[in-house]
Amino acid sequence: MKTFTNPIISGFYPDPSVCRVEDKYYLVTSSFEYFPGIPIFESEDLVNWKQIGHVLDRPSQLNLDSTPCSKGIYAATIRYDKGLFYVVTTFVESKTGERRNFYVTAEDPAGAWSEPNWLVGAPGIDPSLFFDDDGKVYYTGNRVPPNGPLYHKHVEIWMQELDLERKELVGERVSLWDGALKQIHAQEGPHQFKRNGYYYLVIAEGGTGFTHSVTIARSPSLSGPYEVCKMNPILTHRHLGKKYPITNVGHGDFVETQHGDWWMVCLASRPYGGPYRNMGRESFLVPVIWEDDWPVVSPGIGRVELEMERPKLTEKKWSSLPACDSFDSPILDQTWISIRTPRDDFWSLKDRPGFLRLKAKQETITEQVNPSFIGRRQQHMSFDIRTKMTFYPQEQEEAGIVLLQNSDFHYRFVKTMNKGNSVIQLIKRENGIDTIVTELKINAGDIYLKVEADQQNYSFYVAIESENWSLVSENIDGRILSSDVAGGFTGMVMGMYCTSNGKKSETVADFDWFEYNPVSY
Repeated sequence: MKTFTNPIISGFYPDPSVCRVEDKYYLVTSSFEYFPGIPIFESEDLVNWKQIGHVLDRPSQLNLDSTPCSKGIYAATIRYDKGLFYVVTTFVESKTGERRNFYVTAEDPAGAWSEPNWLVGAPGIDPSLFFDDDGKVYYTGNRVPPNGPLYHKHVEIWMQELDLERKELVGERVSLWDGALKQIHAQEGPHQFKRNGYYYLVIAEGGTGFTHSVTIARSPSLSGPYEVCKMNPILTHRHLGKKYPITNVGHGDFVETQHGDWWMVCLASRPYGGPYRNMGRESFLVPVIWEDDWPVVSPGIGRVELEMERPKLTEKKWSSLPACDSFDSPILDQTWISIRTPRDDFWSLKDRPGFLRLKAKQETITEQVNPSFIGRRQQHMSFDIRTKMTFYPQEQEEAGIVLLQNSDFHYRFVKTMNKGNSVIQLIKRENGIDTIVTELKINAGDIYLKVEADQQNYSFYVAIESENWSLVSENIDGRILSSDVAGGFTGMVMGMYCTSNGKKSETVADFDWFEYNPVSY
C-alpha cells in the first residue's frame, strides 16, 4: 500500500477549498491580515502541492489598512466553470465591523486575478459558489436566522442566485439549513455539489476550535428541503480528546478525481508541548466513499491520520524549495508575506543586489499597521532559522528576527542602540507588554542571528563570524506563539524586521540571506 503524509500543506494554511480542472487540482486557503492574500496551489495527485501565486496580490484588490490581527480575508472557495476560475471570499473589517463578501475571476489560476466584485446584500462569512446544470449560478453563505437565533452563535445557511453578467445577487433568498448538531453553534463554511441526482450541502459546525466538525445534508432540489445525514458529524476529532495528535478537524470541501474517486480536504491542527498549536490550522486530505448516496469519510477508520493510503493518481512531485533564500532573484519568492497592505516601498531586492533591504519605518510590529517586516510561516514543530544582517542603528532603532503570533504576542530578537551602546536584545511581548529577556553588547555591523526551536523550547544565538555562535538565551517558552495563549486564528510567522520606533529615519537593514531548516531531535 502506497501512503502519503498529512498535512498535505503544513503550517498556517487553513480553510482549504479545492477544485479539479481535467487532471489538475487547485487549492486556496485563508490569509487573514497578511499580504498578498489567498495563496493558491496546484497539484496533479492531491498530495504534492506547489504554490503558483496569490489570488489577491495587488493593493487595489486588498485594502488591509488598520485590519486587526486574525481579521481580514476569511475562508475562500475556488470553483471553475466554462474556462474561468472563481474565488469567492469574505473580508472581515474588524471584530464588530462589517463582513463584506466578494469574488474575483481569472482565466489562469496563477493570475492575474480580477479586481473584486463586491456583492451587496450578502451577509455572513465563508461564501461558496455552485454552478448548476442549467447554467445558473448560486451563492451560499451563512447568516443569523431571520427570526433570530435560538441559542449562542446560532446561524443558518442561505442561498441566492448570482447573476454573473450584472455581478449581483438576484431573486429570492432561500434559507437552506441550520445544521445537524443543534446548539453546537457556528454553522459556516457551506459548500454545495451534485451527485447521482442529489444536491449536497456540506458545512462546518462547532466553531473552529476543539469541537470543530463536518456535517452534511442532501436534497433532490437545490432549494431544499434538505435531509440530514443520520451519520453526522461525518468527520470530527472532538471525541478523541485534546491529546490526540490531530485536533479541531473540520471545514471540509469535496472533490471527485478524473477516475471517479472522492476525497475531502479539511483543516486541522497538530498540537505539541501540550494543547498548543503554534503552526495554526493546516490543510489535510482524507478519502471518501459512498454508501446509500451518503459519504463515508475515512472508511473503516473515521478519522484523519498522519499517514494514509494515497489517491490512485499518478504521483507528481515538485522540486523542493531551497532551505536558504539568498535574495539573488529580482522577485521576492511567494513564500514571503507582509503584514497588511504595503503602502510604500519598505523593502528592496535592487538597492543592494543579493540582499533584501528593509527600510526602518516609523511603524512597529506592536501596532495594527504595515511594519517593515517580511516573514514566512512556521511549518515544523522543531526548526532552526538563521540570517546574516548588516545594520547600523541610531538610538532606539531595531532590526533582526521576529517570531510573530500577533502584535501583542511575539519575540523580537534584534540589534539596537541603547544609551549609546550597540546591543542585541531578546524582547518578549506578552499581553501587549514588552520585557527585555536578555541584552548583550555587540560591536559589529555585520552579525549572524539564529533561533533554534526544540518544540516549545526556543534558544537564541548571535555570531560575528559565521557559525561561531554565542548563546544569548536558552529554553525560552514558545507557548505564547500559539493561538491557544494569544487568541485568534493564525499560526506563527517568522521573519525579518526593521523599525525606527516612531521617528523619521533613513536607516536600512540589509539581510544577505535567510535560512529555514526543519529539525529532528
